[in-house]
Amino acid sequence: MTITQPDLSVFETLESEVRSYCRGWPTIFDRAQGSRMFDEDGHSYLDFFAGAGSLNYGHNNPVLKRALIDYLERDSVVHGLDMSTTAKRAFLESFQNIILRPRDLPYKVMFPGPTGTNAVESALKLARKVKGRESIVSFTNAFHGMSLGSLAVTGNAFKRAGAGIPLVHGTPMPFDRYLEGTTPDFVWFERLLEDQGSGLNQPAAVIVETVQGEGGINVARAEWLRKLADVCERWDMLLIVDDIQMGCGRTGAFFSFEEAGITPDIVTVSKSISGYGLPMALTLFKPELDIWEPGEHNGTFRGNNPAFVTAAAALETYWSDGPAMEKQTRARGEQVEEAFKAIVDENPGAIKEYRGRGLVWGMEFLDKERAGAIAKRAFELGLLIETSGPESEVVKLLPALTITADELDEGLRTLARAVRETA
Repeated sequence: MTITQPDLSVFETLESEVRSYCRGWPTIFDRAQGSRMFDEDGHSYLDFFAGAGSLNYGHNNPVLKRALIDYLERDSVVHGLDMSTTAKRAFLESFQNIILRPRDLPYKVMFPGPTGTNAVESALKLARKVKGRESIVSFTNAFHGMSLGSLAVTGNAFKRAGAGIPLVHGTPMPFDRYLEGTTPDFVWFERLLEDQGSGLNQPAAVIVETVQGEGGINVARAEWLRKLADVCERWDMLLIVDDIQMGCGRTGAFFSFEEAGITPDIVTVSKSISGYGLPMALTLFKPELDIWEPGEHNGTFRGNNPAFVTAAAALETYWSDGPAMEKQTRARGEQVEEAFKAIVDENPGAIKEYRGRGLVWGMEFLDKERAGAIAKRAFELGLLIETSGPESEVVKLLPALTITADELDEGLRTLARAVRETA
């Protein structure tokens, strides 16, 4: 694909140097539909990024778009703080009937603000309030957001350094397989908890991702998650599952922790909960933890009513018919796994490992610079992918759950070509 260099001067001159994704995709996007984006010159790009997991149902999903347009055309409430509205009622009823009740999950629903880091901040604040303790345990290579509380439980040194102040009251522990099986699960964690001389303050909570997306697509085993839940129960710590990127069906089931058979005390949800890319976040928690005073945690934009509309439409459309969406996601995941096996066979000695669940997959390269080169070449070939991991050494695939088998095959063939052409 021949790409004419667009005029990016206004972005380069006026926009902050903090911009990032646009540097890897130097074009000006104009339209998007389903799993494809189009720049202003009409070039088509197959999207294996999906708004960093915010577009599980694709760009401008027609069912969700129709619901949103209908809502706006009747002059319905757009901004509502935490006022009761018809849109919020419809979402809460759908969420309760389609998601919570069938899974026997007792959660109260909190709207903490429109972003994932808002949900994490409120979860940490609530855990500390409930337990009366300050310390939070997180895990190596975790990512939980860019605000200060979330950064304190994030592992990435580059992101942590941006805080500009000490990030305290957080203690990292090894994620599943971090020590490559040399130490039994949680032996270090429990030794610190039981030893009065360890220096570890009794934690209020543990926060974990079942699959670490930004950390390199590190997949926690169901057994490991069950052991973690047991440790939390025995040591009077709340278990927080950050399901911001891996929830809403990304790993197969609606919640990524369902496979492990655990019920976290607190769950954070954002990204694809609106279904349309509209900002929205939830903090879910067991009823006995709901000790908030009215207004104790609030925000001007936590009542994003257009997001409630598309969220309810997404639940009704994709999750009300039982396991259909989950089965499709798992089938697409098997398609990715087969393609990854073929890429490994074609490139002996280049790839350290590939891993994933559902429709989130990563391929780690021994040459840590290779992943970035592959992403660059993939863009030139019309495929949008990103890298992840502490040194950007992992090629990360995050396509829409609604992607067709043919589109997925097309993108995987393009990826294989990009790997070949960067050897």
